[in-house]
Amino acid sequence: MTKNNQPISGNDLARFSGPNTFMRLPQVDALDGVDVAVLGIPQDIGTSWRSGTRFGPKQIRAESAMIRPYNMATGAAPFDSLQIADIGDLAINTFSLSESLKIIKQSYDAILQNDVIPVAMGGDHSITLPILRAIAAKHGPVALVHVDAHADVNDEMFGERETHGTVFRRAYEEGLIQADKTYQIGIRGSGYAADDFTEAQGWGFQQFQANELWHRSLSPLGAEIRRDIGDRPVYVTYDIDSLDPAYAPGTGTPEIGGLTTPQALELIQALRGLNIVGCDLVEVSPPYDPSGNTALTAANLLYELICVLPGVTSR
Repeated sequence: MTKNNQPISGNDLARFSGPNTFMRLPQVDALDGVDVAVLGIPQDIGTSWRSGTRFGPKQIRAESAMIRPYNMATGAAPFDSLQIADIGDLAINTFSLSESLKIIKQSYDAILQNDVIPVAMGGDHSITLPILRAIAAKHGPVALVHVDAHADVNDEMFGERETHGTVFRRAYEEGLIQADKTYQIGIRGSGYAADDFTEAQGWGFQQFQANELWHRSLSPLGAEIRRDIGDRPVYVTYDIDSLDPAYAPGTGTPEIGGLTTPQALELIQALRGLNIVGCDLVEVSPPYDPSGNTALTAANLLYELICVLPGVTSR
């Protein structure tokens, strides 16, 4: 019986040394026997304001060295249950957004030939569109849990139809997601018009604005979403700018009045039991947070997402 990969313990090798992989897991090239593949997509050419997310995967991996294998709050033991490995970064075209999106789709098509759950570290939010194209090609239209300050339903930006702000309009138009099982949580800020959010509601998207969630536990909301989705395949996409910039300043398009880190944990932990077929965490821009706290938060949220994947047991 193959022994599952385990993060290198900080008692065996100091956390400031060792491999720069997620949680210092082994890096693999072959996906045989791998249940969860963690990968980086170091891209920021889909952004419209502040760049820097190309450095996100490297910094998230560096900060993840602090995380230990057992979730003391929930009892989740992902490394006891699943074979998890880091498969490195996708080789995007740093000069072409359109080519990069094609590379991501082709790479995911190959990854999904295996019975594996891909967990991506962004990169800007444009990466989610080609991921959803590959996910839907395998699973059909999926339910979507989208945590973000922005709805990302613009028709175009500077004449371009595939950017970090147009992802979910394209996903809806292409039938990649189930509109009535799409949940957008944490959206807020100023808009271009009064109907910036309401148009997507007309498609069936369920939207939960941040100001409606202030001072509230998100555990009940997560439980409601879990019941509503049932056993459908679901994709979770988590934009770090859903958090208030007090918690995550290192991002490209910060908006005040966002979620707190305890709310983020409550929401993710309440999703346990969903048939999650993939997830990502995007928009970490290390140049805007020299302390590394944004990437540290992102690494922990990715760990929490892994803790709620199908097949994870508790101890």
